[in-house]
Amino acid sequence: MSRFVEFKYLLRRQGVVLGLIAFLAAVLLVQTFASYDFTLRFSAMPAEIVSAWNSIRSGVFTASVGEELLTLLTAGLLHSDIGHLLGNMLFLWIFAAVACELLGSRWVAAVFIFTAITGNICHVAMNPESTAICLGASGAVMGFEGLYLAMAVRWSLPDPHVQPMARPVNPGSLAVIGIISLVFDFNGYISGGECIAYGAHLGGFIGGLFLGGFVVPMPRVALPR
Repeated sequence: MSRFVEFKYLLRRQGVVLGLIAFLAAVLLVQTFASYDFTLRFSAMPAEIVSAWNSIRSGVFTASVGEELLTLLTAGLLHSDIGHLLGNMLFLWIFAAVACELLGSRWVAAVFIFTAITGNICHVAMNPESTAICLGASGAVMGFEGLYLAMAVRWSLPDPHVQPMARPVNPGSLAVIGIISLVFDFNGYISGGECIAYGAHLGGFIGGLFLGGFVVPMPRVALPR
């Protein structure tokens, strides 16, 4: 099979995942050439989100309140630098590609949006007074890991093929990667130290577990346990 034919096959099977990665890369490019105000505007700041939520609870909803709550999603589209983007995209490719194989492209978009939001909600809940901005697709990446873990527990899944890996990957091994990531995040959170939004990782993972455990349909290629 020629390289061109392989690429066409990959694009047909994983076009939505490749498109998502390209979009996130384009957003980082815009961030690079735009002023810092662009990044600040679309990042999530816990203290301001809590203030917006309190305004809604008191019966006040304005455009600025809506824009602030929208950052729960838009923050998941931003990255601090190219290293941040590449690290997230590596694991997004692995787990989102598997989700696309099992569930289809529509679920990939839905899982990304849902878990990006649940990740940032969890980060805000764990740091309600913080004025430090939160950005990155890490919550959604962990969401896909949680999704796959829940599906692997519910059903007997086939060995996934994740390009450019030449051989199928054992479902158990892939699920273990998600568990290890969560353990590292937990250890990082309780030890403090690095300025990483561990709450967003946890919230995204929980959101993915919820979708995989209770929402998504059983893939046609899966078998009941």
